Amino acid sequence: MLVLTDASGARGAYTIAATPGAVPPPLAAAGSALPLWQAALWAALGGLILNLMPCVFPILAMKAMGIARLSGAARGAVRGHAASYTAGVVLSFLALAGAMLALRAAGGVAGWGFQFTSPLFVAFMGWLMLAVGLNLSGVFQIGGPVALGSGAASRGGHLGSFATGGLAVLVATPCTAPFMAAAIGAAMLMPPPAMLAVFAAMGLGMAAPYALLAVFPGLAHRLPRPGAWMERLKEVLAFPMYGAALWLLWVLAQQVGPEGLAAALAGGLAIGFAAWALGRAQAASGPRGRWAGRGGAAIALLAALALLPQLGGAARAATGGASAATIPGEEPWSEARLAALRAEGRPVFVNMTAAWCITCKVNERVALSGEAVRQAFAQRNIAYLKGDWTDGGPAIAAVLRAHGREGVPLYLVYPAGGGQPTLLPQILTESLVLDSLPPG
Repeated sequence: MLVLTDASGARGAYTIAATPGAVPPPLAAAGSALPLWQAALWAALGGLILNLMPCVFPILAMKAMGIARLSGAARGAVRGHAASYTAGVVLSFLALAGAMLALRAAGGVAGWGFQFTSPLFVAFMGWLMLAVGLNLSGVFQIGGPVALGSGAASRGGHLGSFATGGLAVLVATPCTAPFMAAAIGAAMLMPPPAMLAVFAAMGLGMAAPYALLAVFPGLAHRLPRPGAWMERLKEVLAFPMYGAALWLLWVLAQQVGPEGLAAALAGGLAIGFAAWALGRAQAASGPRGRWAGRGGAAIALLAALALLPQLGGAARAATGGASAATIPGEEPWSEARLAALRAEGRPVFVNMTAAWCITCKVNERVALSGEAVRQAFAQRNIAYLKGDWTDGGPAIAAVLRAHGREGVPLYLVYPAGGGQPTLLPQILTESLVLDSLPPG
């Protein structure tokens, strides 16, 4: 007898008949269907495609500025900056893999994009995107992630390229590209060295377009020469950063509700003041003005950081990150509700999503909101269950892991009358959804 209790306290009991047989192999040996070389290949392809996913678009602004500045640099400088960026990407992927291993060893839940389940991380990233945008708009000037290629031979420029690679990985994790799901699922069942190798391959795939400059530095000289146009481009590219900051605030609102959002907005105001004060200090002609500006910036930055504990203790929004129903009759997912619907013999479509998952939102808009899909669900009496993994809960994490996934989205189609579900790809189209639905 198996008894399951979901987060709401609902319980379901199931009788399981099993015939004694041979002892199954360990999970790590049985679950990893992909050999290491294939998992690494798929990881590299997924990392390459990840550059085209919408969550990486803001960082493309920083990459564009760096590549444009490298067009007038020496071949050695081009190789150095490309290598620095590649190292930043690969080491960040390895750090993510190490964090996932450590959290799992401690009994926690960690999957792809797990850091976005923390309101503190989401707020910090939103503030960081705002600061990067203000830097690109010329409010202040500082080295680091936005100073790509500045001073081709300077140490700070290479640190900027390295930091840009790390930031690109952090903001890419809300998206999942094709090939990545199977690669990550297989990697999490491998021994730690093999898992790290798969994540390193993913990093090399993501860094491949920029890494080509290290192999063929002459490509940089085919780009337009640096000039006044770069300053205008830099100002325009600030707006994707502001857009990323707004999106992260929207995600935060789903996690912590109005009170937490108010704290994050106050922190954003403090970050904006700190950027302005630092810019005034950099423009000051005397030491008194420089020290006053720097002091004001430091105080504002500390004020923003002091707001973070309020975000950590804020209650989650009552909506649970839910938006308007994609399919009429949408219900929250739970194991008990799924079991009840299957006991009735109804077909069920399960959508595991999260507020911070951009791939999920695009799929819902493009593939699940059309009139043809809505009519098909209604005519065939298909139940639609939607699970929200915004907070990284263990119940949905267990379902993801049971189907070889380490992150959302996850789409399952259960046939009428019982049977194993069909696992859909993580990138959907309307025709793919219609073809996967059981007949009425």
